[in-house]
Amino acid sequence: MVSSSTIIFHIFLICGLSLLFISSCQATTLTRPKGLILSVSKDPSTLQYIIEIKQRTPLVPVKLAVDLGAQFLWVDCEKGYTTSSYRPARCNSAPCSLAKSTSCMTECYSPASPGCTNNTCTLFPENTYAPIATSGTLGSDALSVHSAVGEPVTIPHFLFVCGATLLLDKLSSGVTGMAGTIYFGEFDSSTAPLTYTPLLTNPVSTAGVSTEGEASSEYFIGVKSVKINEKVVHINPTLLSINGTTGHGGTKISTVDKYTVLETSIYKAVIHAFVQELNVPRVPSVAPFGACFSSKNIGTAYTGPAVPIIDLVLQSKDVYWRIYGGHSMVRVNKDVTCLGFVDGGLNSRTSIVIGGHQVEENLLEIDFAASKLGFSPLWYRKQSCANFKFAAKA
Repeated sequence: MVSSSTIIFHIFLICGLSLLFISSCQATTLTRPKGLILSVSKDPSTLQYIIEIKQRTPLVPVKLAVDLGAQFLWVDCEKGYTTSSYRPARCNSAPCSLAKSTSCMTECYSPASPGCTNNTCTLFPENTYAPIATSGTLGSDALSVHSAVGEPVTIPHFLFVCGATLLLDKLSSGVTGMAGTIYFGEFDSSTAPLTYTPLLTNPVSTAGVSTEGEASSEYFIGVKSVKINEKVVHINPTLLSINGTTGHGGTKISTVDKYTVLETSIYKAVIHAFVQELNVPRVPSVAPFGACFSSKNIGTAYTGPAVPIIDLVLQSKDVYWRIYGGHSMVRVNKDVTCLGFVDGGLNSRTSIVIGGHQVEENLLEIDFAASKLGFSPLWYRKQSCANFKFAAKA
């Protein structure tokens, strides 16, 4: 999310259906908040993650779909955007530099309004669910969220991009924009000890519209191998690395993809190994999944269905993202449970995309300053996002 020059991006946390955002900022409160927290809902029909903020003057509720890897927040300004506090970001100004805008709209041929002002720098808002991207103008407006202790915090001039109504295609009902990387505070990780792995940079942008030489804003990590029940799955290791020229390969984290997506050869190898280890009869597949089983043949544990454990091994054998049955399996109806991984096709853009179903009930800390990802599976500690208590550092 693009923010004003008074905000320093620091850390982002996601915990299934709760978000705690961490950095330092200036806001209209008597003391600087230690953290801001947003409630996240999951739309039952689209499975999109939705947050609600308050924006504009007077403040009104605004629903946004969450894309963890997006560059900024954008909102539809064409339909029903009314405010007295909008400020356009003038071309070549400091906000434009902060937002890394490289283009400018010199003249708007409609009456002046948010999203249509002369001499305003532009960016390219993208709906990654459709997918579709178009140009939009940068500006600022009042934005209000709650602090980690429940008090409202208002940022009077928060930068965002005005998008077009056509960008709302395939978004959940009532959603009028999208939020990418978000913000604010200092988190006490002793409440959920974290394992860390480096964040990697994909040198080639994965956005719908980008400039030459622009790196991807999505979050990549280095998966070295995949294990099922501690046994290594035989896959082409070159697919696990990011190609420095094309940007293909590697592993990223996504809240847009509903389930983990694997390049075809990886998908087939994982399915084969998982079925062998589970050792129960398969039933006809239910799209989009390829490996499905009778629910009555699968037991239960406190981490969900009692199925083989899947490990994404990171920089060493002792650092891994462990996926239990509650994260790996999907109950598609009362009789059938499927492995919640999806075939992404041969030579897919990214070899492994860790999707929303596998991210839920994990606490993720994205530390920009140290360029590392901290993660903690709450289910393993018999916690959940429903009962987890966020704590800020004193």
